[in-house]
Amino acid sequence: MNKIIFLITLLLFTLNGLAQKTSYYTNDDVIADGYDVVSYFNNRAEEGSEKYSHEHDGVKYHFKNQQNLETFKANPDKYIPQYGGWCAYAVASYSGRVKINPKTFEIRDGKLYLFYDFFFNNTFKSWKKEGPEQLIKQGDKNWKKMNL
Repeated sequence: MNKIIFLITLLLFTLNGLAQKTSYYTNDDVIADGYDVVSYFNNRAEEGSEKYSHEHDGVKYHFKNQQNLETFKANPDKYIPQYGGWCAYAVASYSGRVKINPKTFEIRDGKLYLFYDFFFNNTFKSWKKEGPEQLIKQGDKNWKKMNL
């Protein structure tokens, strides 16, 4: 009887783990609209190339060069955009999944945050004005709930 309970419990945890896949914002199946996530950490928003493409966690990434591709492969968790690459301000403010402008970003505490920026709505300005520290705390809470 204990073996049956153990097997059922194990099966439920396994199925639960499979169902909790992160929701990523992609455009043409590529994260960050094809921008090189490693280049952001050099304070540059640079377009990647299909020539230097890699798939991680079911999502494609493009890189500017082979060096950035290898850098990513060595430590992908460091470079993955927060909140699956969705607009950080929208996730933090109202649990929204809003597309991003890959040229509008911030590296804070070693993490990449991307933002929506179109016409007169630049969420990065709101992010700075309202206080990133508090927004990150709220965004982290919201993101956990959004991916249950």
